[in-house]
Amino acid sequence: MKVQKRRKREHKTDYGKRFKLLKSGKPRIVFRKTNKYIIAQYTISKEAEDKIILGINSKDLLNYGWPETAKSSLKSITASYLTGCLICKKIIEKKLKTPIMDFGMIRVLHKSKVYAFLKGLIDSGIKINCNEKFFPDESKIKGENLKHKIDFNKIKNNINNGK
Repeated sequence: MKVQKRRKREHKTDYGKRFKLLKSGKPRIVFRKTNKYIIAQYTISKEAEDKIILGINSKDLLNYGWPETAKSSLKSITASYLTGCLICKKIIEKKLKTPIMDFGMIRVLHKSKVYAFLKGLIDSGIKINCNEKFFPDESKIKGENLKHKIDFNKIKNNINNGK
């Protein structure tokens, strides 16, 4: 009997998917969800070793006008979209290559945080092919369904203007 690799047993790594991503030779944007935040990292790989060039956490949105009272909503669809906008802005500022997406072991469901993040990237200037029907509704992206109201347009303008 052959024992599986530890990270595969722990459901942390899909080695088939990872091999295809590494074989492309392109930089990646790694999207991860935690219980509190959305994490995005711009990563390059050399000889199967990942190097993080740029990392953004949805907690960084507090510096761009996200209200402290809505701190519990930093893992919402709105926060996911704005995190995508923020990392895209940083990638364009640093003149980094256009990346491909790496969602890891996250289930990619239509109209979810993953697609909100992807829409944030696309709206901010990164060219990624994706069907528009998979994106969440505009009202969810703007945070109209959140318990704590946020000023979406103000935060987005702060991101685009660099504060």
